[in-house]
Amino acid sequence: MTSPGHLVPPPARSRAEPFGKFPFAFGKRFFLALAMGLVWTAPAWWDARYLWGMLLWDVAILAAWAWDLRRLPDPAAIEVARIWNQPVTLAAESSLSLELRHSAGFPLLVTLRDDVPASLRAESPTLEISVPPGGVARAAYSIRPRARGDARLGDTFLRYRSFLQLAERWAAAPLPQTVRVYPNLEEAKRNTLYLIRARQGVMERRVRHLRGRGREFESLREYRQGDESRDICWTATARRGKPITKLFQVERSQTVWLVLDAGRLLRARSDGLAKLDYATAAALALAQVAIYSGDSVGLLAYGRKLQQRVAPGRGSRHMRVLLDALAQVRAEAVEANHRQAAEAILTLQKRRSLVVWLSDLAETATTPEVVESAARMSRRHLVLLAVIAQPEMRQRLAQEPENAREMYRYAAAQEIVQRRDLLLGELRRQGALAMEIEPSRLSTNLVGQYLEAKDRSLI
Repeated sequence: MTSPGHLVPPPARSRAEPFGKFPFAFGKRFFLALAMGLVWTAPAWWDARYLWGMLLWDVAILAAWAWDLRRLPDPAAIEVARIWNQPVTLAAESSLSLELRHSAGFPLLVTLRDDVPASLRAESPTLEISVPPGGVARAAYSIRPRARGDARLGDTFLRYRSFLQLAERWAAAPLPQTVRVYPNLEEAKRNTLYLIRARQGVMERRVRHLRGRGREFESLREYRQGDESRDICWTATARRGKPITKLFQVERSQTVWLVLDAGRLLRARSDGLAKLDYATAAALALAQVAIYSGDSVGLLAYGRKLQQRVAPGRGSRHMRVLLDALAQVRAEAVEANHRQAAEAILTLQKRRSLVVWLSDLAETATTPEVVESAARMSRRHLVLLAVIAQPEMRQRLAQEPENAREMYRYAAAQEIVQRRDLLLGELRRQGALAMEIEPSRLSTNLVGQYLEAKDRSLI
């Protein structure tokens, strides 16, 4: 398994640089002190010499501002770091920190603003931090990514001042950084953990000791009535002078291909996430369980053209490769080329394997291309076609129409649902496993179907 710690982005560090044509300004207390000088205007109504007092007060405040500005450390003496505390995953809140250190002999009050893209956070965070003399301080903020893939963060901007807060300097720390947003790891773990615990141990024991099924050689024994003639080992029979039969067991390591449709139909959203996001999370969950079971897992993601292709493999390093590939799968605005995906699998995988195909059905008068391609592929492989359902269709059928408009909508929904059931039923009659699954239950159902296929030695 891939350790979450390995997915945490590395920290970014940089020295600050002056920002702006004039990288300094007046602090809040400077204007407050000037306003206090206006008290001299009251006695000036009787004696104009008090105006000189106000002028001397303003000069003194301006001199104090210049002295305070001179005391502030140069931006190059300030180091800023962006530190990530956990992996960045889709639709999951995660935190990161801005760390600041300086060498001045007095505390600094710093306002930080980090340049964060809208895909990670709706608004750029603004943080207030107090740094002790010559010390280090941190301030944290949270993000909630709204899209998978790579997100680029920019610079961190600073406004810092002393405890007098008469003057302030402006600076920027160049911290450009690209981080990868992965599918939701915790959701995949929650959806599959109980299935692994409940069924994996039983399944492994059956698979390892079940004889007479599968085609992986296990041992030899004397021929018994009822044994198939094709299982007789003729070399051992000639050597021993009596019929010897080969015993087989279910293959311990098989190949699982995850095929993801990234066409326009997978852009539809449910509960704030695209169907493709649910598909990538389900593929991640299934890959974790399959690799844990000792199977090889490959990935093919496609739109109009192939987007990601990962050859079958096992182990934690391969899991990291799959995770990176799933993070970069992007939905396209055009119809996906299902025939091309089927051709690629048939070319890459000659030996029988389990092909888990996550897609949706286009509402056309003819048989959808994905159904034809899955049927063709099922002649060689065990195909599990998971069609991501439209929950609102079933919900509409559960409600009685109250007027003509609702009746038309009811009839349209009924036609769509019945047509999908017929298509999937026809595909099942051709030897494939086909089902329509609600987005929120996609991960759990796919893992359950995989474990059942393993348990029944369907692969």
